[in-house]
Amino acid sequence: MDTVSSGNVKDTLVFAKDTLHHAKNTYENTKESIENTSNTIGKTIHDWLIHIGMNESTAILLKGLIIVIAILILSWLVFKIAQKIIVKTLQEIAKRTETTWDDVMVEKRVFHRLAYIAPAILIHSLMPDMLKEYHIWVRMLQAALEIYMVFIVIMVMDAFFAALIEIYQNYEIAKFKPIKGYVQIFKIIVYLISGIIIISIIINKSPIYLLTGLGAISAVLMLIFKDTLLGFVASIQLSSNDMLRPGDWITMNKFGADGTVLDINLTTVKIENFDKTITTVPTYSLISDAFQNWRGMEESGVRRIKRSINLNMNSVKFCTPEMLEKFSKIKLINQYINETQSSIEAYNAENSFESNHLVNAKRQTNLGVFRAYIQAYLHDNPNLSKEHSLIVRQLQPTERGLPIEIYAFSKILEWGKYEELMADIFDHILAVIPEFELQLFQNPSGSDFKSMMNV
Repeated sequence: MDTVSSGNVKDTLVFAKDTLHHAKNTYENTKESIENTSNTIGKTIHDWLIHIGMNESTAILLKGLIIVIAILILSWLVFKIAQKIIVKTLQEIAKRTETTWDDVMVEKRVFHRLAYIAPAILIHSLMPDMLKEYHIWVRMLQAALEIYMVFIVIMVMDAFFAALIEIYQNYEIAKFKPIKGYVQIFKIIVYLISGIIIISIIINKSPIYLLTGLGAISAVLMLIFKDTLLGFVASIQLSSNDMLRPGDWITMNKFGADGTVLDINLTTVKIENFDKTITTVPTYSLISDAFQNWRGMEESGVRRIKRSINLNMNSVKFCTPEMLEKFSKIKLINQYINETQSSIEAYNAENSFESNHLVNAKRQTNLGVFRAYIQAYLHDNPNLSKEHSLIVRQLQPTERGLPIEIYAFSKILEWGKYEELMADIFDHILAVIPEFELQLFQNPSGSDFKSMMNV
C-alpha cells in the first residue's frame, strides 16, 4: 500500500511539473505572437497613413491615437466577456451547487470585481509593443494601470473577507470564537502592503527599498495604530480565554453598558442596552477594566434572587400557646410547628425546665416560625429551583432593623417574568408579616410625624 501511494504521489508531481512547463511555454509563445501581431498591425497602420499622403510625424501621432482607441475598444470587449460570460457562468454554477459559500461569494460580488482587472491586464500587456514611439507616456499609463489593479485587488480582498465572515457566521463555532478582529488585522496588512506597492510604483522603486525605511518610522506607526494594536491583543485574549461572545449579556458600569453584545471587532465592542440604546466600548477596555458577563446564568438555566426585608427587632418575641395554635393552622408549617414543639417539650422535660421560664426553657419565637414559613413557601413555589441554594437567613442587625434575606434561584430567565416572580414572592411575604405578629422597619415619613401630632 505504501509503495502504491508513493507511486501515485510521484506521478502527480511529475504531471504537475509537466503542466507548469507546458503553461510556461504557452505563455511565452502567446506573448511572442502578441508582440509580432502588434508590430505587424502598427507597421500596417503607419504604412497606410503614409500612403494616403500624411507626413511622418502626423502618421506616428495618428497611428498612436488609432491604436489607443482600438485597445480601449478591445479592453471593453474583454471586460464584457469577463462580466457576461465568466462571471455569469460562475454565478450559475454557484446557484446549482448545494454549498452556500459560493452563493455568499456571488452575493458579496467577489467574482464581479475580478472582472474589472481583465481589461487593465490587456491594456498593460499591449501598450508597450503597440506604442513604442511613446515610451514615456506608455510608462506613465502602465504605472496608472498598475495602481488601478492594486485598487481592484484591494476591492476583491475586501469583498472576500466580508464573504469569509458571513460564511463563518453560519457555523456553530462562530458563537464561541468570533473572527472579525482577526479578519480586520488581515485587512490592515493588505492595505499596508498595497500602500507600499502603490508608493513603489509612483517613485519607481522596489518595495524592498521602502521596507528598509519602515524601521525608522516604526515608532510613528505604533503611535498611529496604538488602538488597533491594543485591540488586536485584546481580541486574542477575549477569544482564547472565551471571555466574551456575541449574544452575551454583559454589564460594564464604567461605560453605562448593560445589555447584549452585538458585535466584536478589532477596536470596539457594540452593546445593545435594554433601553435599545447602543453603547460602543473599546475592545481593550474589556481586558483592562472589569465587566460582568451573565452567560453563566443563562447556561445554568437559573437566575439568582437575592433580596432582603428589614424587621423591627422590638417585635420579635416568644410564642404563646395561643400563637402556636394559630400558627399550626397554617398548612405549610403545620408539621414543622408540631415536630418542633414536641422536640422542645421533650428537651424541657428531660432537663426539668418549666415551659414558662423565659431563660432556661426552650421556646419557639415568632421570628423562627416566620423564617420556617418563608422557607416552606419558597420550596412550594414551582418556579424556584430545588437543585440550587434556597436559603432564608438573618443578616447583621443594623440601626435600620434586622434584615431577613431571601437567597434563591429562579427557573425563569426572561427579565420581565423574572421581575414579576420576584415581586409576587415579596408581595406575599410583606403581606403575611403581621400574621406572625412581626413589624416591618422603615424610617418614619412625614405622614408618620403628622399622625403623631394629631394624636
